[in-house]
Amino acid sequence: MQYKEVIHPPLWLIAFVYFLFLSMVLSIWAALGNTPAIITFGISTAWLVDLYYRTSLKIEITDHELRIGTARIDRQYIGETVALTGKEAKLIRTRDADPAAHLAIRFWTSKAVKMQLSDSRDSTPYWLITSNNPQALAAALKN
Repeated sequence: MQYKEVIHPPLWLIAFVYFLFLSMVLSIWAALGNTPAIITFGISTAWLVDLYYRTSLKIEITDHELRIGTARIDRQYIGETVALTGKEAKLIRTRDADPAAHLAIRFWTSKAVKMQLSDSRDSTPYWLITSNNPQALAAALKN
């Protein structure tokens, strides 16, 4: 393993989602009573933990491939790689976006890496990858 990064959702986002779940629990308690509210509380808490791990983005670079979530690509097809600042990443995610690009992004992280592909059989022009440390990710992809 040459590089590994996991991007988890921030605490403020988890707290907000939990607040929404607890609002639902309160509504169920007011309408149906204690037992349904306790059951809903348990289910929503378990669901929140599941969401935390499912929305995390896992980036791994080995000697032979790049893995981002369930997407995989052989390293031989990786072309030019550029670390983007928050402002540059915002533009490429919005105004300058290519609809054919592969996006492995999370809205809570502003920095990213743009990775060109050099596979003539693939119509995907580039991958846009969210990263907390885009310089290190870009350097690892270039090696």
